[in-house]
Amino acid sequence: MTEPSAPAATHPALVTLALAMGAFAIGTTEFAAMSLVPFFARDLGLSEPEAGHAISAYALGVVVGAPVIAVLAAKIERRKLLIALMAVFAIGNGISAMAASYPLLLLCRFVSGLPHGAYFGIAALVAASMVPANRRAQSVAMVMSGLTVATIIGVPVANWLGQELGWRAGFAVVSGLAILTMALVALYAPVQAADPDASPLRELGALRRPQVLLTLLTGAIGFGGLFCVYTYVASTMIEVTGVSERFVPAVLAIFGVGMTVGNLFWAWVADRAQTKAAIAALLFSAASLALFSVLAGNIWTLSIVVLLIGFGGGLGTILQTRLMDVAGDAQALAAAAHHSAFNLANALGPWLGGLAIAAGYGFTSTGWIGSGLALGGLAIFLVTVSLHKQETIKACPA
Repeated sequence: MTEPSAPAATHPALVTLALAMGAFAIGTTEFAAMSLVPFFARDLGLSEPEAGHAISAYALGVVVGAPVIAVLAAKIERRKLLIALMAVFAIGNGISAMAASYPLLLLCRFVSGLPHGAYFGIAALVAASMVPANRRAQSVAMVMSGLTVATIIGVPVANWLGQELGWRAGFAVVSGLAILTMALVALYAPVQAADPDASPLRELGALRRPQVLLTLLTGAIGFGGLFCVYTYVASTMIEVTGVSERFVPAVLAIFGVGMTVGNLFWAWVADRAQTKAAIAALLFSAASLALFSVLAGNIWTLSIVVLLIGFGGGLGTILQTRLMDVAGDAQALAAAAHHSAFNLANALGPWLGGLAIAAGYGFTSTGWIGSGLALGGLAIFLVTVSLHKQETIKACPA
């Protein structure tokens, strides 16, 4: 008996909604966990740099899970895979909400991170398959908008719940969102059979391509700055800006507005000039992150610079689309590994920021570290572009 086809071809908006809901759930847990650091640190008797390891545990789960799942699941039909990934995500966040000890919480955050990269990678491929090639970045951006909208709505709500009901409520809400995503994907996502020639060995071939590896490294370093600042923005507001915890959700929402607008803007630019868009986004991020260290003392200037930092977050969609161009026939691994790279950034940024804070340089030091990471990502990307030009010249001699 053949499996009935989902009505995706006639309702692309519903496909996007279903995929974006998963991005909303993932974005809520990824960014809300950072904003909840002061609360579960206090509840579990930890310093904030120690509590920040929970963020790194989730990120490392993404780093491990994305390539492993993409390789092992190469022959699984995409809709079934998306549902299974959301099921693991729901379980991981549900148990996080009930964790009675910090070691258990760390384990649950690691498990929650495992499906993250593979979900985004497969969702991006599904979204890109529904539009012409010159609109891929914008289609991927619409799915990714679920994550950016999460930073406007989901994260502030989770942070508010963390203050009113305890930090566990934030993880419980995410588990519910994941279950909702499973239902929407089952109803609306298209049935897309895996490529009959797909295999783990072919997917691993992506890792032999220098352009893939360098693009991934650009994200791993260049995006670390955003996470370096964002992880400690709540603590910075309380300790440096000197405002009440009640202001934190509003500033997090401002970050989300910047990230949502930036995601759509940079995607539009990338569909017209991909390389220039990546360079401009990295330069913009480096500048705005440096400003954070200077302007964090006032709530109004801090809010403006947080908006700008969020706007620079559209780099993710640019690099996701570039990977589609350079990955050849190993699309699934490259798309998923993109999120491994970004969560290496998610681990690297908070770790470096925590070291600086613990060493006595203060919470504003995260801005300088973040700016340096963005410039490091730019340097790697310029090497990538130079090598790509050399490869093109060799392939097409005059």
